[in-house]
Amino acid sequence: MNTSRRQHRHSFNEPGHAHELTFGCYRGYSFLSRERTCLWLADAVRSACDALGYSLWAYVFMPNHVHLIVHPNQPQYLIAELLKAIKLPVSRRALSYLREQDSPWLERIKTMRGQREEYHFWQRGGGYDRNIIEPKTLARMIEYVHLNPVRKGLTERTIDSKWSSAGWFEGQQPNGLAPDRIPVEWTSAVPD
Repeated sequence: MNTSRRQHRHSFNEPGHAHELTFGCYRGYSFLSRERTCLWLADAVRSACDALGYSLWAYVFMPNHVHLIVHPNQPQYLIAELLKAIKLPVSRRALSYLREQDSPWLERIKTMRGQREEYHFWQRGGGYDRNIIEPKTLARMIEYVHLNPVRKGLTERTIDSKWSSAGWFEGQQPNGLAPDRIPVEWTSAVPD
């Protein structure tokens, strides 16, 4: 095996499985520390989930990466299509904004592919995809996702993070991206 070649992530698009998806900003830049980019991302997540038939069960937007827990509502699906439908509109809006502002960030996110310039908002590749098949695992993954801002020292409590579904789980409305209801067969071990 040639280890100098980039390893590709494999998604297992199994009927009935939920997925915990993690993907990051280009070079670990904190692009999601800005309210506007979080709004663009929230719009893209909701639009992609609605258009492609996914339920959004939990999420957190960190400054430089994203965690989503989604569940396909049909037996045939491709996680790669969902990721593309989320990431591409955000990249386009960000690039358009940077061009309008004549931002020096354009040079920082530019790469050359042959003679062609490319600009990156997201880290290349699909990130990480963890299949979830049991309510206990779902409960642990939701807790893991919600605790991310606390572990990184960004908030003291999970519900203090504006761009997280944690507040929604506590009956608050911290933002405009309401998570979808988790079906009862998946909630036997989901925290209140």
